[in-house]
Amino acid sequence: MLLDLLAAMPSRGWCAEVALPGDGPLFDSVRGLGFEALRIDCGPYQSRRKSVADLGRFVTEIPRLAAQIRTLAARVEPDLVYINGPRLLPAAALARLGKPVLFHAHTEVSQRSARMLGGRALRRLRAHVTAVCQTVAEAWRPFVGEKNVSVIYNGVAGPESVGPRPHNVAPRIGCIGRIAPEKGQREFLAAAARVHRALPDARFLILGAPLFSDRAASDYEREVREAAAGMPVEFAGWVTDVYAAMANLDLLLVPSVWAEPNPRVVLEAFAAGLPVIAFRTGGLPEIVEDGRNGFLCDGVEEMARLATELLQGDRARLECISTAARESWRRRFTLERWQQQILDEIERVAARLVKL
Repeated sequence: MLLDLLAAMPSRGWCAEVALPGDGPLFDSVRGLGFEALRIDCGPYQSRRKSVADLGRFVTEIPRLAAQIRTLAARVEPDLVYINGPRLLPAAALARLGKPVLFHAHTEVSQRSARMLGGRALRRLRAHVTAVCQTVAEAWRPFVGEKNVSVIYNGVAGPESVGPRPHNVAPRIGCIGRIAPEKGQREFLAAAARVHRALPDARFLILGAPLFSDRAASDYEREVREAAAGMPVEFAGWVTDVYAAMANLDLLLVPSVWAEPNPRVVLEAFAAGLPVIAFRTGGLPEIVEDGRNGFLCDGVEEMARLATELLQGDRARLECISTAARESWRRRFTLERWQQQILDEIERVAARLVKL
């Protein structure tokens, strides 16, 4: 999402400098778009819920990170400071930037201590929060007030064209995303086993891989592969063209077990006209209109039942869902819409007079 935003900035004649933790390929991607990318010291920390050791190290590193942010802001003299992750909020507050701040909230911060730390930092910054869904926005409203929170749903670039959905003799059902416990690949396999009993010809694909050099995610991938033994499951790894992969699927399952905020894969499925069945978590009920552009369910058994009914039933129902999904993307979730809304929000917040 950050790269999509940067790509749209030249259309308004804006320039930006991007400060990033670590030393990964994102630096090259940012520079490839014509922006300067600088390294700041933040992390690495354990993904999701932080350990006591992580929290202790995080607190001790805040003053150093604040000094780096203060130095960068003094050199750049920005009209606005855009913060793309909650870990940077306490240091930004300590830096006393004296500039309008927009915090783009992409995920729900479920750990209470982390949410309180971030929320108090937002209050001190007098920041505006732009959230990817109402569920994410709700966590920050008590700290900054209703008028300083907006919701802008994510957008994605769709495929160049969409042909008729495949009518595979052997139905193909996919799960797409990084391999991690919260993404629910084990739950996907549990649903797949039930579907396979009803539809022995069905085939299942898991597309994705562990990220962030996370040992726990690698261990989880091994568990998933062991659980898939003896089932017609293919592990396809990362794919460079998600729409080419989706073109060969009949159905996408999204069995996320955490509060999924506004996942791109669902919006990509909409753009591709690929029917989706997702767990009723997080912000998913805000984008999936149950029974119209996709389906929501409350567990593995319901997911498997819905998938079986769709694949065994009248083909016209799947085609109707596919058409409605594609229309939802055109109406609500295109990349161009998202880019213009975020740019408008940045412009509006940058124009505010902040009295410190």
